[in-house]
Amino acid sequence: MLICAATGNAGKLKEIRRILEAQGHQVKSQKELGITLEPEETGTTFAENALIKAKAICEASGLPTLADDSGLMVEALGGAPGVYSARYCGRHGDDEANNDKLLAELAGVEEGKRAAKFVSAVCFYLPEGRFVTYLGECPGRVIFERRGTNGFGYDPLFVPDEVGLAEGGVRPNSEGRTYAELEAIEKDAISHRGKAMALLDKNLAAFLNEG
Repeated sequence: MLICAATGNAGKLKEIRRILEAQGHQVKSQKELGITLEPEETGTTFAENALIKAKAICEASGLPTLADDSGLMVEALGGAPGVYSARYCGRHGDDEANNDKLLAELAGVEEGKRAAKFVSAVCFYLPEGRFVTYLGECPGRVIFERRGTNGFGYDPLFVPDEVGLAEGGVRPNSEGRTYAELEAIEKDAISHRGKAMALLDKNLAAFLNEG
């Protein structure tokens, strides 16, 4: 199936494409399809924002469209940055400034109180107007300084509780590696987006057949 990925985030697109292509689908980004529309994310939840993006880009592309809205929720900050993760610093998509603000907000918070989770809502929207949304979460903690270069966003500051295994399954993240220090196969098995996408893959055929 040819699917439009409703994102302008290169790191997110790479991850979505890697997961969907492994499932046998072909992925074109909205940029590759010549769509410059950037829907305003006015939702108060990840699921609401994912639906807003998926619907708008599906209508513009005429293709089945996948949109993801995701972010980091930190317990000590009352769930912030949450749906504002991409624009936490006041500018959209400035990863370095977002990370700097997160570290500043957590200054003085001791290691045992820096629990956090990444949350992803993945919405798959069809041109006929039907859609389905799945949620995925990855628990972990925020560390005190950036580590790793494999990720994007808050990945260099987030240590997940578990990592994936090449042969399948997961194990405890005993080395304390960040999202940005994991290999793709280690991250996809435990990541918030990977979990949401796995649910979509598991249920996609049944959803399509409903129509």
